Amino acid sequence: MALYLLFESASGYAVFHAYGVDEIGQSVDAVRASVLELQRFSKAVKLAGFSPFSSAVDALNQCNAISEGIMTDELRSFLELNLPKVKEGKKAKYSVGVMEPKVGSHISEATGIPCQCNEFVQELLRGVRLHFDHFINQLKPSDLEKAQLGLGHSYSRAKVKFNVNRVDNMVIQAIFLLDTLDKDINSFSMRVREWYSWHFPELVKIVNDNYIYAKIAKFVVNKSDLAEKDIPDLADLIGDEDKAKEIVEAAKASMGQDLSPVDLINVQQFAQRVMNLSEYRKNLYEYLVTKMNDIAPNLTSLIGEVVGARLISHAGSLSNLAKCPASTLQILGAEKALFRALKTRGNTPKYGLIFHSSFIGRASAKNKGRMARYLANKCSIASRIDCYSELNTSVFGQKLREQVEERLDFYDKGIAPRKNLDVMKSAIEDMTNAVSEDGSGKEKSDASAKKSKKKKSKAEAGGEEMDLDKPVRIAAEEAEPETEKKKKKKKKKNKLVEPQDQEMADNGSVEQDETPKKKKKKNREASEDVEPKTATEGKKKRKKKSKTEDDDV
Repeated sequence: MALYLLFESASGYAVFHAYGVDEIGQSVDAVRASVLELQRFSKAVKLAGFSPFSSAVDALNQCNAISEGIMTDELRSFLELNLPKVKEGKKAKYSVGVMEPKVGSHISEATGIPCQCNEFVQELLRGVRLHFDHFINQLKPSDLEKAQLGLGHSYSRAKVKFNVNRVDNMVIQAIFLLDTLDKDINSFSMRVREWYSWHFPELVKIVNDNYIYAKIAKFVVNKSDLAEKDIPDLADLIGDEDKAKEIVEAAKASMGQDLSPVDLINVQQFAQRVMNLSEYRKNLYEYLVTKMNDIAPNLTSLIGEVVGARLISHAGSLSNLAKCPASTLQILGAEKALFRALKTRGNTPKYGLIFHSSFIGRASAKNKGRMARYLANKCSIASRIDCYSELNTSVFGQKLREQVEERLDFYDKGIAPRKNLDVMKSAIEDMTNAVSEDGSGKEKSDASAKKSKKKKSKAEAGGEEMDLDKPVRIAAEEAEPETEKKKKKKKKKNKLVEPQDQEMADNGSVEQDETPKKKKKKNREASEDVEPKTATEGKKKRKKKSKTEDDDV
């Protein structure tokens, strides 16, 4: 069977016919030795076709398609043009060697051409890459190097842009920096306490918080300068007036040694640095909260911002976390303990980073493993919704959190939780209602704006007409005063008729029989007043009555 080699270079696609492989030998070692020598390799491999890329953009698109294992239309037309044609209903008498197995499977599925990818083919393609510029006469080695360099830069630049646009990288960096800041602030605060305790040792027992301790160390500086007039300022810093008085009294009877002004200045500056770091840590935490609510709102509402960010950073990205099964997510962060348990045949860990969640802390000792498994299941659902959903809502995360709360109650009190199907249906309904409310609110605002514009335009157009129509309207009002008086009299009559009808309805059945006759008479009188009958209409009705009487007889 003949063998053809598909080679993707930076300048274009090339197909080589490996017709002299049998002369070299089928073993990989023999091929590896013959690849280095151009004379021997050129006897075994011959160029069958070459199709250069039209531009750098085309080269980048083809490179992206090959890396994803996709056969483009250009590659398909190139293969159909340069490979021998196969008759319908018969198998091909050749095969194509490719470097990427995904591309080979796609080619064989789309075109029916058999492809292979093994060590033997890879060694031949390595030789083609080594001597590629010698096979094509018009291609210079410098041109090939420039094409490779340009394509490499554009391909890596596109990948970097893709990673930058994925916002979860910012979350990964922020959570790493937050953990580092926690360690640094803790060690620096201990250093401030130890340093300032040489001068004022009693302050450590009075103030426990590191940030407030650094504030007081910066404010007091020299304990001998403290007096009762400083109590209000100390109370503002601490938030407790009794502690402020205690600090002033402790400063008067302190056992600490005196420090030189230079040492006190250094302590004061270091305390200021610690305060700045702790304030920056608060700002960074707020930034992390906003980012997590934008990127993974459901995971954040389920398990919290810090634990969710740690899971994303440990997995590498939100997409990687979404691909993890729940069993992997459960022990994420406890890999050392897992492999140690597998090696020693001990008990495997029940939880990793999920342990920092409040749900597992609230569960009893015997139910911690069950709770970790259930929470990992819900976290995997939330991460997949955040990764693949287009709508940025936290409805599913809130419902999943309610499910975890119900599971805790089930373990403690035995209350049966809701089914997952019912919870998801209610979440979908809430989400659709929220989306419809947002859309209707926007439509109402747009409609109200349009109506207000129409009213303004009508008022502006009608303002000019009002002045012109005034004399005509006055003449019409003077000409028809009698018609308005008649209308008023008719309205009064109708008002008088309505209460009479109500009274008749309240009376007995005998009166009910009499009411329709009275109503008919009144209606006739009103119709005669409004529209007098013509002579022809009266004659027609008399004829109809006579016909009905004859029929009855």
